[in-house]
Amino acid sequence: MHVLILGGTAEARALAGLLHPGTRVTSSLAGRVAAPRLPAGEVRIGGFGGPEGLAEWLREHAVDAVIDATHPFAERISFNAARATATAHVPLLALRRPGWVRSEGDDWRDAASLEEAAGLLGGLGDRVFLTTGRLGLAAFAERPEWFLVRSVDAPDVPMPARCELLLDRGPFTLDGERELIARHRIGVLVTKDSGGAATAPKLAAAREAGLPVIVVRRPPVPEGVPAVTSTDEAAAWVHARA
Repeated sequence: MHVLILGGTAEARALAGLLHPGTRVTSSLAGRVAAPRLPAGEVRIGGFGGPEGLAEWLREHAVDAVIDATHPFAERISFNAARATATAHVPLLALRRPGWVRSEGDDWRDAASLEEAAGLLGGLGDRVFLTTGRLGLAAFAERPEWFLVRSVDAPDVPMPARCELLLDRGPFTLDGERELIARHRIGVLVTKDSGGAATAPKLAAAREAGLPVIVVRRPPVPEGVPAVTSTDEAAAWVHARA
């Protein structure tokens, strides 16, 4: 059996480790991170050329099942996967990381996009901890606030005029996030609802410090695609088709 796992997330790597070597696994990474953490099994890097290209790849490589374990904000590949698997008649399962849930004491403001998040900053704080990833920084380029920008790789897009760049990769600790917020005198946190535990400590640190948090909501996902929330469930789904 040949399984294609889409995504370079922690869940995708964990699933590949559960399936390999008993099952042939190919993990597909987008190639946006310079030095990605590689999963077990075979790895391909780069796009497929849209849903048609992905469907052709599935047929050429005799793929028996596809797991969409992409990042919650990588919406294009999720829709491409739904179209491609329908065309190639290959079963598709989505492994979707649960989103974050408000806790007592949280001061969250929802935004539908990065642009809306930038527009909500006025009056919330002059020093911003921005953790939305390097690809969306242009939405904040014209803002007057000072930003602490955390990113895995150095951005190659317009950035805010007043900012400090912090290159770092999770998982992060609560003590570490507390220290960053205190040392940089952060007044507001801006993040995407990426879910998971690796980057959640910043939310607890912001809650403790009484900071407002602007949370960019997740984009829509394809309808009709079966989904699970754990790697064990995804592995069971694969084994049931072996």
